Amino acid sequence: MLNKQLLIYSLLFFGFILTINAQEKRKIEIKYAGRLNVDEDKYPGARILTRDESQQVHIGHESIELWCDRAIHYGKENFIEAYGNVRMKQADTVNMTSKYIEYSGITQLALARGEVVLTDPNTTVSSDTLYFDRLKQEAFYRSGGTVVKDTSVTITSKIGRHYMQENKFKFVEDVVMVNDSSTIKSNYFDFYSDNGHAYLFGPSTITTPESETYCEKGFYDTEKETGYVLKNARIDYDDRIIEGDSLYLDNARNFASASNNIKVTDTINKSIIKGHYAEVFRGEEKDSVFITKKALAITVQEKDSIYIHADKIMVTGKPEERIIRAYYDARIYKSDLCGKADSIHSNQKTGLTKLINLNKFSSLDKFSTARKPIMWNLENQMTGDTIHLISNPKTEKLDSLLVFENAFIISLDTVSKTGYNQINGKRLKGLFNEQNQLRQVDITQNAQSIFYARNDLQELIGIDKAKSGSISILFDQGAIEEYTRLNQVDGSLSPESQYDERDKILKGFDWREEERLTSVDNLFKGDPPLELPVIKGLEDYVPPKDFFDEDLLERINQAGSRATENIVLSSKTLLGNLLKFNNQFSSKTWTKTNLSIKTYKDSKNTKAYQLISNTEKNAYMFQSNRTFGKKVKFSVWLKGKAEISIIIRDIDEEKTFVGLKTVNITPSWSKYSLFYTKNNENNEIKVVIGGIDKNENVYIKNTELINIPEN
Repeated sequence: MLNKQLLIYSLLFFGFILTINAQEKRKIEIKYAGRLNVDEDKYPGARILTRDESQQVHIGHESIELWCDRAIHYGKENFIEAYGNVRMKQADTVNMTSKYIEYSGITQLALARGEVVLTDPNTTVSSDTLYFDRLKQEAFYRSGGTVVKDTSVTITSKIGRHYMQENKFKFVEDVVMVNDSSTIKSNYFDFYSDNGHAYLFGPSTITTPESETYCEKGFYDTEKETGYVLKNARIDYDDRIIEGDSLYLDNARNFASASNNIKVTDTINKSIIKGHYAEVFRGEEKDSVFITKKALAITVQEKDSIYIHADKIMVTGKPEERIIRAYYDARIYKSDLCGKADSIHSNQKTGLTKLINLNKFSSLDKFSTARKPIMWNLENQMTGDTIHLISNPKTEKLDSLLVFENAFIISLDTVSKTGYNQINGKRLKGLFNEQNQLRQVDITQNAQSIFYARNDLQELIGIDKAKSGSISILFDQGAIEEYTRLNQVDGSLSPESQYDERDKILKGFDWREEERLTSVDNLFKGDPPLELPVIKGLEDYVPPKDFFDEDLLERINQAGSRATENIVLSSKTLLGNLLKFNNQFSSKTWTKTNLSIKTYKDSKNTKAYQLISNTEKNAYMFQSNRTFGKKVKFSVWLKGKAEISIIIRDIDEEKTFVGLKTVNITPSWSKYSLFYTKNNENNEIKVVIGGIDKNENVYIKNTELINIPEN
């Protein structure tokens, strides 16, 4: 029994000794100082340490080693101020140099000023002012800073936060990243230094020698030069602009792809391609655009644009030699001309557009065997195995039309509305007038024709049916004005009554008026329904928690030293928000009268609080703060249904000055702000949220108190 008691006593004593050693170990240790002085008037309770000629002052604290020319050591507060050629080292991971450092052994927070440079194995951070939290392994600046990764990447921003254990940075405001291949500018920018991954939020641009990409949400791999961008996404090349709901870019391969609501603009040739999936290659050998899913190519002309639609469209060639290839049920539309074919090829340099029957399907496929390429101009329907449409690229005027093999032209007799004027032959050549109307048509080799002949009173004389070597016809406003047959073999003009119905049509007759395109929307008639994929992409930007969060502020409060307060005050000045626990209303920092606090999460899982009045009228809460400058702004996010008051009370020796704003809150989150000019620049003020009555619904989150700089 005695041995057991002795063992317990020994263990307790040993534990006590370990506790003492641990506490002593947490004390800042002076490892070397050339001289030691005391100045109670200027530095009460502190020792003044100065270097000598041999070496600097050397200070240690756990894994931290610090060297400087001069130091003020507050032993009781476990706090040090270091001046002159300051260098701080944490094991083999972090080195920081500056002109001045404050460091607390209790909070383990360092504040460095003056040409601050912090390095770790992957990056170098430089700023005029930098905070370093050794416990969380985080560094923070708000007055402008620069981050360099392996000398290959440089990032500047107004605000920066370095999460060392994650090799991650969060940058805010005026962010610029520069490397050998690109420059990125953004408002909110997350960067992982180990793999070069960057996440962009807010208006952002990625600029390379070949392109500029814009987005308001995106990802970019700075090492592989790949990424994807969302939200008003756009890529500008020298001669093309790509827009879409989601864009993927591979700048190393000069490649981009796009999904949903795509628009590709050719700025040189004044053409536009639309669809819902596209691939774009850049470069002399692979300069091309491929687009599908409601693919539409538009050649913009001053008076009348040309539209081409197909299952797939490909644009290839140099900027001045673009060729458009549309295939599988291709369609072309212009206000005075339209057509359909298996495939349409258009050369923007030569002005040649080809309507082609691919003949790639089996004989059982009706479209490939019977649905020959077709074109309409005014009242005329033209078909053949292949159709060529020739225009002048400079004047944008139609020049001529060629139909190869099995040429057939049909027009409805405008008077009877039942008969058809018809001409067929092996080959057709048509010429257009200045109004882009078909003026002359010549059909050669084995020409056959049927015309409904009428007199000047438009009375039917008879049906003129003949065969000849060729036929030349003149049109006026789409109607036949006159015709001439060459090398006629036979022919007759007989009354309509002498013809059987089958004799009124030529072999190969195929009237397809129901397929005629009457508008741009008709281009998509008969297309299968299209269901676009949902673009998930990146999550919305989530603002980081305050560097001076509840944990760090609690550490500072526990330190309770005059010197440590300097860190708190300077941090508040830089951070902007002067409120402690600005979104933690259950904290004792918020003094509450007749008020209960209940945690609440809204539909987006955002943490907020419900304010519950325990009295009939005027429950309230407040927080006191000392501010700087004369003008301040107090803001708070509220929702619910109530009339409440937002108050700023300005306390001085004689009387209380009050700024007051009464607001009617609504069921949706809204931000309410109160501006106030103080009586005394350095007074303490109270911010109050009050006038909350029983049974009223009031929800709150994210309060803010900031100084407003004077102009």
